[in-house]
Parts: sequence; C-alpha cells; structure tokens
Amino acid sequence: MNSKQLATQEDVLVFDHFDEDTAWSIGSKLVGVAQAKNAPVAINIRTPDRTLFHVSLAGAKPANDAWARRKSNLVLREHQSSMRFGAELKAKGKTLADHGIDFADYADHGGSFPIRVAGVGVIGAITVSGLASHEDHGMIVSVLAEHLGVSVKL
Repeated sequence: MNSKQLATQEDVLVFDHFDEDTAWSIGSKLVGVAQAKNAPVAINIRTPDRTLFHVSLAGAKPANDAWARRKSNLVLREHQSSMRFGAELKAKGKTLADHGIDFADYADHGGSFPIRVAGVGVIGAITVSGLASHEDHGMIVSVLAEHLGVSVKL
C-alpha cells in the first residue's frame, strides 16, 4: 500500500467523538478479530498520558508490548499511522535516525493508527503488535471502518 492510500485511510477514519466507551468497543472488536484468527497480538489504545485499553492475547510476547509502545509513540509524535510514516521514509531512502528519532523509543512499522477526532485532531493511538506490519495495520483499519460505518481500501 502506498503513502497516498494510507493518507486516505487517515482522512476517512475520523471520529465524531472518542471516549473510554469508544476505546472499550474498538478494543473488544479487535480482540474478537484477533481471537478468530488465533493471532498472538498485543492490543493497546492510548492517549499521550493514559492507557484506555490494553490486552495481550495468548501467544503474544513481552516484546509485542514494547513494539506497541514504540509504534504508538511515533503516531503520537507525527500524527500519522506508523505504517504511513515508515512508507514515506522508505520512499525517501531515509531512516528514523535521519530524522533524529531514537529507534529505542519509536518504531516506523505498521500497526499503530491515529485516533483523529473531527474538529480536534489526533488525541491518541490504536495499536496492534504481533503479526506482520501490514496485518497489524489492516486489522485496525478494518475494525475502524466497520465501527465508523465507512469503506476504505485495505
């Protein structure tokens, strides 16, 4: 998926509001999808200063929690999906280090998506970690599209 398609997903997947109940609903839907696929993932929904939802499913490793933290840190810093940021860097032949971003705290792999509220902006990140980057990303996008009642290209 190219950067333009990823940007379009971000433009379409926007909330009217987002609160603890919304986080629970989306987190629960992600758990259901992951369990149906027997996916060993960690799922995290957070704002810059608060965890709203977190679970590590059977088979997930402690490293998945660390990856989730690093990917969501990037979303909260750059206000775009970790997959899009990584794709744009790769297209330019650049790395996180070229931007002065420490790989110990940030990851530009797919699997974290901005929580964007209309009229407000990015207020948090939804993250899945444990599958291939595009699968982590796709799981989030498909759940958000269903939740918001919109269609997006995966």
